[in-house]
Amino acid sequence: MDIEFSLALPRDAIGIPMVRRVLGDAMRSLNVSETCIADMLLAVSEACSNAVRHGGPANRYEVTAAIGSGRCDVRVADNGDGMPSMPLRFPPPDTENGRGLLIMRSVVDEIHFGITPGRGGTTVHLSKQLDWDDDARARPRALAAV
Repeated sequence: MDIEFSLALPRDAIGIPMVRRVLGDAMRSLNVSETCIADMLLAVSEACSNAVRHGGPANRYEVTAAIGSGRCDVRVADNGDGMPSMPLRFPPPDTENGRGLLIMRSVVDEIHFGITPGRGGTTVHLSKQLDWDDDARARPRALAAV
């Protein structure tokens, strides 16, 4: 079974729990392990927080997700200016910001950034191989072959 969804959200922190709820419920319905779900929800929360904070002049950002073939792929797209580069290490402990990209990188298998030249906008693509809940009795056939 594959699940795909897309959400267009206001650039306001109020939408982030909705994204977490929809993605978490979708993954749980497929018997994905809670550890795997927690990792994806953390990464997606960070990506959404960045879209809210740095999303440029637009009032909205978009989240699209595809869960299938043993993977979860999520894209968070905004109209911001992009980012200069991926930080190589965490900032000093007394710094309030700057950890999100490294946190995302540490909990997913792949992270890619797309910047639309001339139009503005950043897309963060997060991808993670799914682990299954050992206590689940039945797994969806399309995903069980992982």
